[in-house]
Amino acid sequence: MSPTGTLPRLTTNGRLENLADWNEQIAAWLAENDGLRLRDAHWEILRLMRDYYREYNIPPIKKLLKREIEAKLADGKNKASDGYLDNLFPHGVAVQGTKIAGLPIPMLDAEIEHGQGARSGAPTEAASNLFEFDGKTYPLTPTGYLMDPAAWSESMAEALARKEGIRLTPEHWELIRYLRQFYFSYGISPMVKLLMRHLAQEVGGQKSSREYLYRLFPGGPSRQGSRIAGLPEPQGCID
Repeated sequence: MSPTGTLPRLTTNGRLENLADWNEQIAAWLAENDGLRLRDAHWEILRLMRDYYREYNIPPIKKLLKREIEAKLADGKNKASDGYLDNLFPHGVAVQGTKIAGLPIPMLDAEIEHGQGARSGAPTEAASNLFEFDGKTYPLTPTGYLMDPAAWSESMAEALARKEGIRLTPEHWELIRYLRQFYFSYGISPMVKLLMRHLAQEVGGQKSSREYLYRLFPGGPSRQGSRIAGLPEPQGCID
Protein backbone atom coordinates (compact mmCIF):
# COMPACT_ATOMS: atom_id res chain seq x y z
CA MET A 1 0.00 0.00 0.00
CA SER A 2 1.08 3.58 -0.59
CA PRO A 3 1.51 6.00 2.35
CA THR A 4 -1.99 7.36 1.67
CA GLY A 5 -3.50 3.85 1.75
CA THR A 6 -4.44 3.91 -1.95
CA LEU A 7 -3.20 1.41 -4.49
CA PRO A 8 -1.13 2.67 -7.45
CA ARG A 9 -2.27 2.23 -11.03
CA LEU A 10 -0.68 -0.69 -12.87
CA THR A 11 -0.13 -1.43 -16.54
CA THR A 12 -1.71 -4.50 -18.12
CA ASN A 13 1.41 -6.53 -17.30
CA GLY A 14 1.34 -5.55 -13.64
CA ARG A 15 4.04 -2.86 -13.64
CA LEU A 16 3.70 0.57 -12.06
CA GLU A 17 2.08 3.02 -14.46
CA ASN A 18 3.80 5.90 -12.66
CA LEU A 19 7.31 4.97 -11.50
CA ALA A 20 7.26 7.83 -8.98
CA ASP A 21 4.60 5.89 -7.01
CA TRP A 22 7.22 3.37 -5.89
CA ASN A 23 8.21 2.92 -2.26
CA GLU A 24 9.20 -0.11 -0.19
CA GLN A 25 5.61 -0.79 0.85
CA ILE A 26 4.55 -0.76 -2.80
CA ALA A 27 7.45 -3.10 -3.63
CA ALA A 28 6.26 -5.57 -0.98
CA TRP A 29 2.72 -5.37 -2.39
CA LEU A 30 3.95 -5.93 -5.97
CA ALA A 31 5.97 -8.91 -4.76
CA GLU A 32 2.94 -10.38 -2.95
CA ASN A 33 0.98 -10.10 -6.20
CA ASP A 34 3.67 -12.34 -7.71
CA GLY A 35 3.59 -14.78 -4.78
CA LEU A 36 6.86 -13.53 -3.26
CA ARG A 37 7.62 -12.45 0.27
CA LEU A 38 10.59 -10.10 0.19
CA ARG A 39 13.58 -11.04 2.31
CA ASP A 40 16.89 -9.25 2.89
CA ALA A 41 18.36 -11.14 -0.06
CA HIS A 42 15.67 -9.71 -2.37
CA TRP A 43 16.14 -6.19 -1.03
CA GLU A 44 19.89 -6.35 -1.62
CA ILE A 45 19.31 -6.93 -5.34
CA LEU A 46 16.36 -4.52 -5.62
CA ARG A 47 18.30 -1.65 -4.06
CA LEU A 48 21.28 -2.34 -6.30
CA MET A 49 18.99 -2.16 -9.35
CA ARG A 50 17.48 1.11 -8.19
CA ASP A 51 20.94 2.60 -7.52
CA TYR A 52 21.98 1.58 -11.03
CA TYR A 53 18.90 3.22 -12.53
CA ARG A 54 19.52 6.45 -10.58
CA GLU A 55 23.09 6.59 -11.85
CA TYR A 56 22.57 5.66 -15.51
CA ASN A 57 18.87 6.34 -16.18
CA ILE A 58 18.35 2.84 -17.61
CA PRO A 59 17.55 -0.40 -15.78
CA PRO A 60 20.39 -2.92 -15.94
CA ILE A 61 20.08 -5.81 -18.36
CA LYS A 62 20.91 -9.12 -16.69
CA LYS A 63 24.56 -9.33 -17.83
CA LEU A 64 25.32 -5.85 -16.52
CA LEU A 65 23.39 -6.48 -13.30
CA LYS A 66 25.44 -9.62 -12.67
CA ARG A 67 28.64 -7.65 -13.18
CA GLU A 68 27.38 -5.02 -10.73
CA ILE A 69 26.48 -7.67 -8.15
CA GLU A 70 29.93 -9.25 -8.39
CA ALA A 71 31.60 -5.87 -7.92
CA LYS A 72 29.46 -4.47 -5.09
CA LEU A 73 27.98 -7.21 -2.94
CA ALA A 74 29.63 -9.46 -0.40
CA ASP A 75 29.93 -12.96 -1.87
CA GLY A 76 29.12 -11.28 -5.18
CA LYS A 77 30.28 -14.14 -7.38
CA ASN A 78 27.74 -16.51 -5.84
CA LYS A 79 24.97 -13.90 -5.78
CA ALA A 80 25.54 -13.12 -9.46
CA SER A 81 24.92 -16.73 -10.46
CA ASP A 82 21.82 -17.62 -12.46
CA GLY A 83 20.77 -20.15 -9.83
CA TYR A 84 20.85 -17.61 -6.99
CA LEU A 85 18.96 -14.93 -8.95
CA ASP A 86 16.39 -17.38 -10.33
CA ASN A 87 15.72 -18.64 -6.81
CA LEU A 88 14.98 -15.07 -5.67
CA PHE A 89 13.01 -14.07 -8.78
CA PRO A 90 11.48 -17.19 -10.38
CA HIS A 91 10.07 -15.18 -13.30
CA GLY A 92 13.46 -13.65 -14.06
CA VAL A 93 15.37 -10.86 -12.35
CA ALA A 94 15.22 -8.69 -15.48
CA VAL A 95 11.42 -8.87 -15.72
CA GLN A 96 10.13 -9.67 -12.23
CA GLY A 97 12.94 -7.92 -10.37
CA THR A 98 12.58 -4.62 -12.22
CA LYS A 99 8.80 -4.77 -11.82
CA ILE A 100 9.11 -5.06 -8.03
CA ALA A 101 11.87 -2.43 -8.00
CA GLY A 102 9.54 0.00 -9.78
CA LEU A 103 11.75 0.29 -12.87
CA PRO A 104 11.12 0.01 -16.62
CA ILE A 105 11.78 -3.38 -18.13
CA PRO A 106 15.36 -3.54 -19.45
CA MET A 107 15.67 -4.10 -23.19
CA LEU A 108 18.54 -4.98 -25.47
CA ASP A 109 19.13 -2.65 -28.40
CA ALA A 110 18.09 -5.41 -30.79
CA GLU A 111 14.76 -5.78 -29.01
CA ILE A 112 14.10 -2.05 -29.24
CA GLU A 113 15.00 -2.01 -32.93
CA HIS A 114 12.76 -4.99 -33.62
CA GLY A 115 9.89 -3.22 -31.93
CA GLN A 116 10.45 -0.22 -34.20
CA GLY A 117 10.50 -2.39 -37.30
CA ALA A 118 14.12 -1.59 -38.07
CA ARG A 119 15.09 -5.24 -38.59
CA SER A 120 11.81 -6.53 -39.91
CA GLY A 121 12.01 -4.91 -43.32
CA ALA A 122 8.92 -2.84 -42.58
CA PRO A 123 9.05 0.63 -44.13
CA THR A 124 9.72 3.44 -41.69
CA GLU A 125 10.25 7.16 -41.95
CA ALA A 126 13.97 6.51 -41.39
CA ALA A 127 14.24 5.02 -44.88
CA SER A 128 14.40 8.55 -46.30
CA ASN A 129 17.67 9.17 -44.39
CA LEU A 130 20.30 7.56 -46.61
CA PHE A 131 24.08 7.18 -46.59
CA GLU A 132 25.96 6.49 -49.83
CA PHE A 133 29.13 4.46 -49.58
CA ASP A 134 31.18 2.47 -52.07
CA GLY A 135 28.47 2.59 -54.74
CA LYS A 136 25.67 1.46 -52.44
CA THR A 137 23.01 3.25 -50.41
CA TYR A 138 22.39 2.42 -46.76
CA PRO A 139 19.34 3.54 -44.72
CA LEU A 140 19.99 5.41 -41.47
CA THR A 141 17.73 6.16 -38.55
CA PRO A 142 16.50 9.78 -38.24
CA THR A 143 19.42 10.43 -35.87
CA GLY A 144 22.03 8.97 -38.23
CA TYR A 145 22.61 5.40 -37.02
CA LEU A 146 22.92 2.47 -39.41
CA MET A 147 19.63 0.59 -39.56
CA ASP A 148 21.53 -2.61 -40.38
CA PRO A 149 24.62 -2.83 -38.14
CA ALA A 150 25.73 -5.92 -40.10
CA ALA A 151 26.46 -3.63 -43.07
CA TRP A 152 29.23 -1.89 -41.12
CA SER A 153 32.88 -2.25 -42.02
CA GLU A 154 36.06 -0.44 -41.01
CA SER A 155 36.21 1.33 -44.37
CA MET A 156 32.60 2.44 -43.86
CA ALA A 157 33.58 3.77 -40.43
CA GLU A 158 36.21 5.96 -42.09
CA ALA A 159 33.51 7.39 -44.39
CA LEU A 160 31.05 7.87 -41.52
CA ALA A 161 33.74 9.70 -39.57
CA ARG A 162 34.60 11.99 -42.51
CA LYS A 163 30.89 12.80 -42.74
CA GLU A 164 31.19 14.09 -39.16
CA GLY A 165 34.46 15.96 -39.78
CA ILE A 166 36.69 13.44 -38.00
CA ARG A 167 39.82 11.74 -39.28
CA LEU A 168 40.23 8.48 -37.43
CA THR A 169 43.50 7.92 -35.56
CA PRO A 170 44.65 4.83 -33.64
CA GLU A 171 43.14 6.41 -30.49
CA HIS A 172 39.76 6.71 -32.23
CA TRP A 173 39.97 3.10 -33.36
CA GLU A 174 40.78 1.91 -29.86
CA LEU A 175 37.54 3.45 -28.60
CA ILE A 176 35.48 2.31 -31.61
CA ARG A 177 36.63 -1.26 -31.07
CA TYR A 178 35.84 -1.00 -27.38
CA LEU A 179 32.32 0.27 -28.13
CA ARG A 180 31.77 -2.67 -30.47
CA GLN A 181 33.21 -5.14 -27.95
CA PHE A 182 30.85 -3.75 -25.29
CA TYR A 183 27.86 -4.00 -27.62
CA PHE A 184 28.55 -7.59 -28.63
CA SER A 185 29.20 -8.55 -24.98
CA TYR A 186 26.13 -6.91 -23.45
CA GLY A 187 23.70 -6.21 -26.29
CA ILE A 188 23.47 -2.45 -25.71
CA SER A 189 25.46 0.59 -26.75
CA PRO A 190 26.77 2.25 -23.57
CA MET A 191 25.85 5.82 -22.68
CA VAL A 192 28.82 7.96 -21.68
CA LYS A 193 28.69 7.44 -17.89
CA LEU A 194 28.57 3.68 -18.34
CA LEU A 195 31.29 3.84 -20.98
CA MET A 196 33.58 5.89 -18.73
CA ARG A 197 33.09 3.54 -15.79
CA HIS A 198 33.85 0.38 -17.75
CA LEU A 199 36.84 1.97 -19.48
CA ALA A 200 38.24 3.07 -16.12
CA GLN A 201 38.00 -0.51 -14.86
CA GLU A 202 39.55 -2.04 -17.97
CA VAL A 203 42.04 0.43 -19.49
CA GLY A 204 42.71 2.93 -16.70
CA GLY A 205 41.86 6.50 -15.81
CA GLN A 206 43.58 8.51 -18.54
CA LYS A 207 41.69 6.97 -21.45
CA SER A 208 38.40 6.99 -19.58
CA SER A 209 38.42 10.69 -18.70
CA ARG A 210 35.72 12.97 -20.05
CA GLU A 211 38.35 15.30 -21.53
CA TYR A 212 40.07 12.51 -23.46
CA LEU A 213 36.88 10.97 -24.78
CA TYR A 214 35.34 14.29 -25.90
CA ARG A 215 38.61 15.27 -27.59
CA LEU A 216 38.23 12.17 -29.76
CA PHE A 217 34.48 12.57 -30.37
CA PRO A 218 33.36 16.17 -29.75
CA GLY A 219 29.79 15.20 -30.68
CA GLY A 220 29.75 12.77 -27.74
CA PRO A 221 31.85 9.62 -27.25
CA SER A 222 28.69 7.60 -26.78
CA ARG A 223 26.38 9.16 -29.36
CA GLN A 224 28.89 10.08 -32.08
CA GLY A 225 31.21 7.16 -31.33
CA SER A 226 28.38 4.64 -31.67
CA ARG A 227 27.26 6.20 -34.97
CA ILE A 228 30.74 5.77 -36.43
CA ALA A 229 31.07 2.29 -34.89
CA GLY A 230 27.93 1.16 -36.72
CA LEU A 231 25.98 0.52 -33.50
CA PRO A 232 22.43 1.39 -32.41
CA GLU A 233 21.77 4.66 -30.63
CA PRO A 234 22.56 4.39 -26.90
CA GLN A 235 19.65 4.34 -24.48
CA GLY A 236 19.05 6.59 -21.48
CA CYS A 237 20.95 9.77 -20.61
CA ILE A 238 23.63 9.64 -23.29
CA ASP A 239 26.30 12.38 -23.52
